[in-house]
Amino acid sequence: MDRSARIFVAGHRGLVGSAIVRQLQARGYGNLLLRTHAELDLTDGPAVQAFFQEHKPEYVVLAAAKVGGIIANSTYPADFIRINLAIQLNVIHNAYQNGVKRLLFLGSSCIYPRLAPQPMREEHLLTGALEPTNRPYALAKISGIEMCWSYNRQYGTRYLAVMPTNLYGPGDNYHPQDSHVIPALIRKFHEAKVSDAPSVTVWGTGGPRREFLYSDDMAEACVHLLSLDEQRYEPLLGSDDTKTGRFEPPLVNIGIGSDITIRELAELVRDAVGYTGDIAFDAGKPDGSPQKLLDISRLRATGWRARTGLPEGLRLAYADAKTRLSL
Repeated sequence: MDRSARIFVAGHRGLVGSAIVRQLQARGYGNLLLRTHAELDLTDGPAVQAFFQEHKPEYVVLAAAKVGGIIANSTYPADFIRINLAIQLNVIHNAYQNGVKRLLFLGSSCIYPRLAPQPMREEHLLTGALEPTNRPYALAKISGIEMCWSYNRQYGTRYLAVMPTNLYGPGDNYHPQDSHVIPALIRKFHEAKVSDAPSVTVWGTGGPRREFLYSDDMAEACVHLLSLDEQRYEPLLGSDDTKTGRFEPPLVNIGIGSDITIRELAELVRDAVGYTGDIAFDAGKPDGSPQKLLDISRLRATGWRARTGLPEGLRLAYADAKTRLSL
């Protein structure tokens, strides 16, 4: 990508989008198109159409989405599928209509079946039942992948979907009910430290295994993929399976290639926060999928590796949380 290219980062204030903006700016990309939700509602079709027609972005990073943890997904399932489908429809279609060169669609590892083989490869998509607690969100994201694939096949676009593993880092959501596991644990342990509580209770048994990636590493991977030369980018776009018979969606997993249990994670977060009390587990609360580990062979073949270890990343995340939330 030319350093002067017009790049629209949709969702630039979220955990994912803000990290991608930092990465682009660090690499010298100065012509970034950024709009807040108040400035551009991505669920508003005419508004999105007008934006694309006026600004003609050359590249698009679709990081905007309604996201949340188990509680949020269980409480607002209709919102999760409706809002995400609307955003994807408007942005992807208008990208095509306005000649966007490349589009990077950000999904989530929850697109894979609940009991998918581990580690999960890109071809495991649509091979089994989804985790019920986040099925509406997962189906919306699967639809986004299919949109990218279908537009590539019908219109010759160059759209790529990337599936990051569980993310954490600067700009995360620390809402007590709507947050993901790491920010939720950071808040729990910090509040327990401040109040000198004897213990912290964590949802579930602590047994499920999860993979975690620092958000700035994820952003580095995204910009790396978006700026690949054609020789390395072309194979990532998959195949037209209606002709080849091969199920190869334009999909790349982004992760670190290893996982830990929620119990181990809770202990690491406790250490990062500096809390000295006990940890209890509420087995009456849902665990979610038993394991979610991504196979990142496809990404590694392009020459990228994550750099931030989990203990270091958690320390950085906690420092950011204290600054942002006045904790």
